Amino acid sequence: MPPSPSVSVNGPNAAPATAQGVDLAVEGEIRRSSPFLALQHRDFRLLWIGSFVSQAGSQMRVVAVGVQLWDLTQNPAALGLLGVFKLVPLLLLSLFGGVIADSFDRRRLLMLTQGTFAASSVLMAAATFYGWMSPGLLYGISALSAAILAFDNPARSAFVPNLVPRRHLANALSLNIIVWQVGTIIGPTLGGFFLPLHTLGFAIIYSIDAVSFTAVLLALFLMHMRPERAESRNVSLGAALDGLRFLRQMPIIMSTMTLDFFATFFGGAMVLLPPFAEQVLHIDRQYWGILYAAPAVGAVVAGVIMSWLGDLKRQGLIVLVSVAAYGVATVVFGVSGLFWLALLGLAGTGAADTVSMVMRQTIRQLNTPDELRGRMTSVNMLFYIGGPQLGEVEAGIAAALIGIGPSIALGGVAVIVVAAFTGYLVPSLRNYVSVS
Repeated sequence: MPPSPSVSVNGPNAAPATAQGVDLAVEGEIRRSSPFLALQHRDFRLLWIGSFVSQAGSQMRVVAVGVQLWDLTQNPAALGLLGVFKLVPLLLLSLFGGVIADSFDRRRLLMLTQGTFAASSVLMAAATFYGWMSPGLLYGISALSAAILAFDNPARSAFVPNLVPRRHLANALSLNIIVWQVGTIIGPTLGGFFLPLHTLGFAIIYSIDAVSFTAVLLALFLMHMRPERAESRNVSLGAALDGLRFLRQMPIIMSTMTLDFFATFFGGAMVLLPPFAEQVLHIDRQYWGILYAAPAVGAVVAGVIMSWLGDLKRQGLIVLVSVAAYGVATVVFGVSGLFWLALLGLAGTGAADTVSMVMRQTIRQLNTPDELRGRMTSVNMLFYIGGPQLGEVEAGIAAALIGIGPSIALGGVAVIVVAAFTGYLVPSLRNYVSVS
């Protein structure tokens, strides 16, 4: 299950203001004692384990959808069109997703969304096994999943603070990132073993994904957390637009989101991975999953290095440099004709994107008031999901016109140009220094 890049830091377990000094002292001592503190809390431990199983299954499905669509169409533009069907529901529903997550019981909402995801995978498995699968059905189910994600992502982001005390929240978020990245490595790698089976392999992958959602559903069912206190917010268009109104007042946040949008728009190379592996690298299908997992490997390495470095002050400059590095790694992938070089380029994109993501999250969280964090998650979804989905369309069309490798490399060059122009035109971002 794809996680949200930000979460609210409020919850019923948050420490009162009068205990803040004590909490900070305890937190400093605890951080030195163990990197797995949040796992001592039963409810978080249940969700953490369930999320790992579900994430691995979901990433297997990502591989299967792309490869199956390629098998059915043999058309890069058709792969790019998948982004349109995933983007439109998000554009229509994402703003309301944050309001819903702030207004209703998040555990029940997650049980509903996770159950719907599981049902969609069952449908895909049955359609594939019985020969009903078509590009139209793949597009339709992908659109449904995107619509559900618009509600699942904000609910999941705001749910974690309900499961751990405030002093353990940072550790919980770090553990969530780790489990997401590890699942993103294991899922595609395992999925690659089924790809040579073609139709049967796709059906097996979708079935595994459907079963994997039961891990999260069981975790949610077994939790002992007390019912959440209902928020006094109206589920209305005005409430949904509060995030956009706040964004207009914060150019530093707007610049990071815009930069991320255009970087992922021009650097959307992963959608072309099936034709690239088949027509450029000429590798067997069992190795395709390794290509899908490579960005997550780079992300894990970057995350470990950043944890060693600790707090970084020049966050704005780091964002610009990491986005430019993302473009360079995309160019390496696009011009590679060797399997190992393609892996290196993809791992580089994952590493650079992780550095950028962490810095952008930090800037956004430090400059967003608590009461708007849920809705700012929804607004951010428009950028960090909208960019890649539109980028899939751009990549598919470009590949059909100028070729797969050149279109990827040209997109990487465009990312570098975007980073350079943003640094020049937005000095507030270039000079931004954390005061936390």
